[in-house]
Amino acid sequence: MKKDHDHIRVLIMEDDPMVQEINKQFIERVPGFVVVGIVANGVDGLKLVNKLTPDLVIIDIFMPIQDGVKALMELRAAKHAVDVIVVTAAKDKTTIQSMLRNGAMDYIIKPFQFERIKQSLENYREFRRQIDWEGTASQDEVDQLLFRKSPEKEQADVTPGRVVLPKGLHAVTMEQIMRQIEKESQPLSADAVAERVGIARVTARRYLDYLEKSGSVRMDVSYGGVGRPTNRYVRVTPQDAGHGR
Repeated sequence: MKKDHDHIRVLIMEDDPMVQEINKQFIERVPGFVVVGIVANGVDGLKLVNKLTPDLVIIDIFMPIQDGVKALMELRAAKHAVDVIVVTAAKDKTTIQSMLRNGAMDYIIKPFQFERIKQSLENYREFRRQIDWEGTASQDEVDQLLFRKSPEKEQADVTPGRVVLPKGLHAVTMEQIMRQIEKESQPLSADAVAERVGIARVTARRYLDYLEKSGSVRMDVSYGGVGRPTNRYVRVTPQDAGHGR
């Protein structure tokens, strides 16, 4: 079969037909990716890897006949030159460690938002770009590859005023959070921000804390209902700044 060198070719291993279709739609919404095959178990997946030689496999853990853990082990034993991203409901430490130790490039836990898999695929595309060199590599090139950090990415992690973000915070995610806050007429909780952006709640809180301290958003405390008050966040407007809020 002739390979499409203009696209990253993806094989999906997933037994749920609805999730198969969702994964396919999400993947093909990201520029440069095309789904070339879908299978419902590891045995058929290995056969299709041999036949289609995809660049990337999106693999579930819980599948009949052969699960994702065994399928990945067999892929590595057969020395297939294919990369793997795990998309699964499996959250246990043993499974996560096994998949990562066998070379999975990312591990996405269901249910997930489009932005999460989009970020994963974009990171993978950058990884492929970085690794596509000839001859020898410099230490900087190896460091960029291992830490998935390109010169462009380094620049992206600087805010418009060239303020370097704290370690672990990224400008792209910051912009996504600000867009969500800006388009809402009512303040958003950290839970709501996390759900809309497709990140963990604790991660959303880190970004929101930074944005509050930097003066980009303000925190309103909601006491509605029974239980603990809820912190909600809204963008700081020029009028707010002028009134010292």
